[in-house]
Amino acid sequence: QVQLVESGGGLVQAGGSLRLSCAASGRTYNRYAMGWFRQASGKEREFVAAISWSGGTTSYVDSVKGRFTITRDNAKNTVYLQMNSLKPQDTAVYYCAAGSRWNQAPSEGYGYWGQGTQVTVSS
Repeated sequence: QVQLVESGGGLVQAGGSLRLSCAASGRTYNRYAMGWFRQASGKEREFVAAISWSGGTTSYVDSVKGRFTITRDNAKNTVYLQMNSLKPQDTAVYYCAAGSRWNQAPSEGYGYWGQGTQVTVSS
């Protein structure tokens, strides 16, 4: 089992920045790919970004490319999502996830999820 706890969400004006963090505990000695997903009110959850265990492979949904950056610090069992140039359409609950396809940065196949952190971008 892996437990994931997100933090760093909040209210920010359009054009601003936030950095989300996701701290993992439990079976962190296993290798996991890590991902960020989001779910806006009334919409389905969507993939945002992912990173392989080594950090050497990343992937992003097109709508955040060039604005968001995913990184990880395995010594701290933490993954980050730096979000710049935020837009009102980025408003959502952001979830961290861990998956067993550790050498990839997949958009699906995650078995462990955090509880989410709210990001609200005002216009």
